[in-house]
Order: sequence, then C-alpha cells, then structure tokens
Amino acid sequence: MQRQNELDLAGQVAIITGASRGVGKQAALDLARRGVNLVLAARTVEPDNVLPGTLGETLAQIEELGAQAIAVQTDLAKEADLKQLVDKAVERFGGVDILVNNAAATTGQMWQDGFLGLSREDWLYQFDVNTHAPFTLIQLVVPIMEARGGGRIVNLTTGSGEVFREAEEPIKLLSQGEFSLNVPGYFSSKRALDRLGNCVAPELAQKNIFVVGMNPGLVATELVAIRVKEEGLDDSVAVPMEVPSRMIAYFAACEDPAEYTGRLFWAERELAEMGIELD
Repeated sequence: MQRQNELDLAGQVAIITGASRGVGKQAALDLARRGVNLVLAARTVEPDNVLPGTLGETLAQIEELGAQAIAVQTDLAKEADLKQLVDKAVERFGGVDILVNNAAATTGQMWQDGFLGLSREDWLYQFDVNTHAPFTLIQLVVPIMEARGGGRIVNLTTGSGEVFREAEEPIKLLSQGEFSLNVPGYFSSKRALDRLGNCVAPELAQKNIFVVGMNPGLVATELVAIRVKEEGLDDSVAVPMEVPSRMIAYFAACEDPAEYTGRLFWAERELAEMGIELD
C-alpha cells in the first residue's frame, strides 16, 4: 500500500457511533481538529459507576477545540433511534459526508459465557448492535451522501482472515495473551459486518461512496484498562487509541478511496507500512 495525499475535511459532517469513550471519542476529537462537524451517538448521557465517559464530556471537549458538534443519545438496537440520529445530523448540519460505525456490544454476561452459555437473546442483541445498526445507518445516509456528491463509510471490525492476508481462514484464537476472545456472538456479528461492507462496496462506488473495514486491534481503551486492573490481564500488546483513530481520519481524507473500498485493513500495520504519523 502506498500512502495517498489527504484532502481537507473542514466543513464536512461525520456521524460517529460509540462516541462517549474509546476509539469513537478519540476519532471525534481527531476529526474535530480537522474542522469536521461532529454528530456524536451513544447511549451514555449520564455518568455511570462502571465505565468513564459520556456524550456530554465528548461534546464539551470538542467545543473546547473550537469545533461544532451535537450529541444524540442513541440505542443502536432501536431503529427509531437510528433514524432520529440521521435526522438530527441533517437538521443541524445539512447532511452527512462521513459515517463511522464504531459502536459495538462489548460488555455483559455474553462476554463471559462462551458458546454453550450464550443465550439466543444475547446472540441476537450482538447482531442488532454490531451488524443491523450499521446496515440501517448505511441505508439511511447513502441517499444523503449521494446528493452531496459522495461520502466515506468506515466500519470498525475485528480480526479476520482477510485482515491478516492469509489464503485461508486461520483457526480462531481463544485468547490474545490473557484476554479471552471466546465471544462467538461478537466475532460472528463483526464478521457479518465485514462481508456487508465487501458486498455493498461495488454498488455504493457508483454513487461515489466508499466503504472501508478496519480492525483496530487490541486497543488501550477505558474498558481494557478496567479489565487489566480488575483481572490482572496483560495489556502489553494493546495499542494507543490514537492508532485506529488516525487511520479512521486517513480513510476519511485519502485522495483515492476507490483503492480501499470493500476491503479490510489492520490499523497498526497500515499505519506503520504507510509511514503515517500520529496527529
């Protein structure tokens, strides 16, 4: 892969799901520094006793940077909330140019029970949040993007065969170091999201809309920090949140996204191979 020139994003409008913390929040801040108008989506409005970060805190930090943003409380499992999110973006900023499908169901008992302990309800919830919500949001924003001359969609995924550029699907790991990866609903739904992006890319490219899948890797998010503290896990392989965030900005701004559309990438590797500096 050769590094492309990056276009000016000032004045563009981006929807970012899962923007109250983690990679979503970091991406919102990094895009705000580039002059992007942000539409922040997450469920967390009030502080809770489990995870740090709220939509209001992200909004306040963006406004401190002198950028514009709105916060829209959104339950990704509810279709009405997804429609409201896009409607609010159009109402406030006139449209959508960038969609970052970052949010995922990453907490709860479903992350501890393995396959045999996984309830059908939790299985379906993983698909509602991780696959069906991006599907609906993509359908909602495509006509808006097309009317504005095109757009970019970045789907945050997880490790898969294509990401690692192997001829055949590798055997699924049960863990990465001491981090359990035995979460069938999460990985299956994310893999479905990979395939969705791959399937719709040719049709969307005709509308000058490009969709990229990106594996952020194991990232040093607030949730990972909590698991390290509570369970004594090894986070030495975790990368800073700035790594996937910088690659989100790159795919949003690259001069020729047609080279990347419908494909999957690994943030840490691509950042290094293309010599991209962190902001």
